[in-house]
Amino acid sequence: MSILKTGGLAGLALALAGIGSAWALDLKETPDVDPSLPPVAERVPDEPLVVDMEGKGRTIGTPGGTLNTLIGRSKDVRLINVWGYARLVGYDSELNLVPDILEDVEVEEGRIFTLETREGHKWSDGHPFGAEDIRYWYEDIALNENLTPSGLPPFMLSDGKPPKFEVLDETTVRFTWDTPNPLFLPELAKSRPPFIYRPAHYLKQFHEKYGDPETIKAEAAKVKARSWAPLHNKKDDMYNALNPDMPSLQPWIRTDNGSDLRFVLTRNPYYHRLDTAGQQLPYISEVIMTVADSKLIPAKAQAGETDLQARNLSFADITVLKQGEAQQGYTTALWSNSKGAEISILPNLTVADPDWRKLLRDKRFRHALSYGIDREMVNRVLFFGLGKTGNDTVLPASPLFKPEYRTKHAVYDPEKANDLLDQIGLTERNNDGVRLMENGKPLEIIIETYGESQTEADALELVSENWKDIGVKLYIKPSQRDIVRERAITGDLVMSVTPGLENGIATSEMPPTDLAPARGDLLLWHDWGDYYETKGEGGEKPDWAPAIRLMELYAAWNSSASPEERTGIWHEMLEINAEETIRIGLVAEVPQPVLINGVKNVPQTAIYGWDPGAHFGLHRMDEFYLSDTKR
Repeated sequence: MSILKTGGLAGLALALAGIGSAWALDLKETPDVDPSLPPVAERVPDEPLVVDMEGKGRTIGTPGGTLNTLIGRSKDVRLINVWGYARLVGYDSELNLVPDILEDVEVEEGRIFTLETREGHKWSDGHPFGAEDIRYWYEDIALNENLTPSGLPPFMLSDGKPPKFEVLDETTVRFTWDTPNPLFLPELAKSRPPFIYRPAHYLKQFHEKYGDPETIKAEAAKVKARSWAPLHNKKDDMYNALNPDMPSLQPWIRTDNGSDLRFVLTRNPYYHRLDTAGQQLPYISEVIMTVADSKLIPAKAQAGETDLQARNLSFADITVLKQGEAQQGYTTALWSNSKGAEISILPNLTVADPDWRKLLRDKRFRHALSYGIDREMVNRVLFFGLGKTGNDTVLPASPLFKPEYRTKHAVYDPEKANDLLDQIGLTERNNDGVRLMENGKPLEIIIETYGESQTEADALELVSENWKDIGVKLYIKPSQRDIVRERAITGDLVMSVTPGLENGIATSEMPPTDLAPARGDLLLWHDWGDYYETKGEGGEKPDWAPAIRLMELYAAWNSSASPEERTGIWHEMLEINAEETIRIGLVAEVPQPVLINGVKNVPQTAIYGWDPGAHFGLHRMDEFYLSDTKR
């Protein structure tokens, strides 16, 4: 089955992806491209990806100009490789996986993947990109114990086995597993993908198999690397944008200009996308990312110091941003956050204390805590009623959404909450009205936070008032991210608060990893997740019936061969999560402010998220362009 083929080139007639007609393109040279480079017809692939702007409800842009944006720390320069969102395959606006860098992907039996690169596609330095770059990653990096001592990542294994890899020709490779591997393609489309290709022509000079030993030794000394392998790893920087010499396939590439506080990223003159007017994308010539104190970014945005900003802005900043619109001429769009919940309370189901473990695993207790929260009040007080109350689950934008997933055991009913706590046997109270646990201790829950969100703290204060009415005392303990995670590892963490499911807009083709104890970094169930990730060498084998079933379903998804099978698995996992109230979500779909200052083709309403989404990436930032006054 071919997922999508982007079309054939006959002269300059290009078949447009997703549309049955062909476009005769008159290729236009981008004005600010270095005139010493080859002409555009020689820089783009023989079969480039052609974007129908008008068909997408957008306008054909005018190339040029510099876009300014603010980042809260130097390492956030890597976001340029997120927002650019050039991927082998990527999500379109309907959350379908489609070829992007690749010309075509053919999938047979869910286990045979044939990847076809675009003939004539080139890296940002003009060197050809093709099958050799995928082969180099797989054979010389992923399978090299010095470079990848942990072995192949999970998405490259099916039933624990690696694929058979073949180079079919200069532009085509094939991965064949013995059993279906539904993880493979979604992994390639992530905001931080594995980049299963590398610029072989650049990295080979640092590899012991190909490079000159004396040159490698000299280069290693420059960066204080002990051998060729750490040198290679330092040079191999597809994501972090720390190595300006690293060739790229992204729309913008980092230059040597700038500093650690001001990063200059310029257009990739060999980028593979065009519009129907024959103009090469990206439209915007240059992106400048300036580091600022994250707490000051809302004020700087209001003052007009950024052209496009969502990072480091939150719902609480909307009022301030709206006040600056008239004076600075920008607009504040409100996008829908794609998290399953803005705020989610997580009981630690693998807590070490046996009394807490017994109580937290009792479904009646989790239900009681959920029924004891007035979510509508939280929504009114903190979000002016603009959010949607309910469980931490998929959103209406997901094809998997069912209303009962959001509402089940998630209405305010303190009478029912009290009744459930009585059923458990927590009938005795102390002089302050706090219920007593079986061990005689007061039912005092410490909820630990990362200390990064005032909104979370404010929400917990409201929850605390609610829980008083059902005889539960809540203490808020601000901490730091690493400390909270360490306490989850040691089993000392009882309960925490974080944003909800990262992917609230899931489709059946996306892995349901967060619905099962398959990750050790989830505060819900570290020990079970660690057991899975270490193949039983660490952590604790699940001994709670819902967790056991969720892992059975997760394993079934990982070996599934059809969308129908995966849809059924997703729904059962969502039903279990809703019925068990594994996470206690409060409010979802809280608007994310996006400041737009003279940037065109930016949607006023859209989804804002990490995976899937890549922040601006899902909406194709390379198609944004600057107004006449900004260029």
